[in-house]
Amino acid sequence: MLTEKEEEILEAMWKSEEEKNFSIESIKKFCVTEFSDVDMNKLETNGFIGRKSDQLLFSTEGRIAAEGIIRRHRLAEVLVTSILKLKQTEMEEIACKVEHCLLPEVEEAICTLLGHPDICPDGRTIPPGKCCQEGIRSVGRVVLALFELEPGESGKLTYIKPENQTIFQQLLAIGLRPGVLVTVLRKFPAFCVRFENTELALDDNIAQNIFVWRLNHSDTGETLM
Repeated sequence: MLTEKEEEILEAMWKSEEEKNFSIESIKKFCVTEFSDVDMNKLETNGFIGRKSDQLLFSTEGRIAAEGIIRRHRLAEVLVTSILKLKQTEMEEIACKVEHCLLPEVEEAICTLLGHPDICPDGRTIPPGKCCQEGIRSVGRVVLALFELEPGESGKLTYIKPENQTIFQQLLAIGLRPGVLVTVLRKFPAFCVRFENTELALDDNIAQNIFVWRLNHSDTGETLM
């Protein structure tokens, strides 16, 4: 997993490359955070970049990662300016925060909602994604109650709407919190789920008040036991 700083370095490399400049000095001008030889060495060791004299160059893996980062950032720019109607001065700061936390399925939903834009507000190219290539035109319902998932389906927990605060605290205490990947094992005779190597039976009414972002099997790597 890349850290936020490492993502910022790869993003700065992409922007500098767009200017046909591969120098470390140029990349530092584009980077919103300071970085050192230690950071560059780590990226090189992990196979994301190569170093040539005073230049940084992408490896194949690094270019793929940077393309995804740039795509998320520029989609966020379009979102905050065209849909959220935020000021241009606020665009960059918010887009920087959003790019680090967008799940792939959220990214595709936003891109589809925006009509698959290929240019961001400052005129730079937005790399196309799978949804653009497939020409997806509508966004399906992806946030739903955990109870609505079928056995074998998974979702990332987004929020809990408990009947009382005690139940809410109990769910948090056992590890059911936003961001956790939850897989439905079975619905009968009891509603059972798996998360973080834990299997748990839930009352139906509780499962109806836990909301998740439904994922495809390809996004999770989950398989039923």
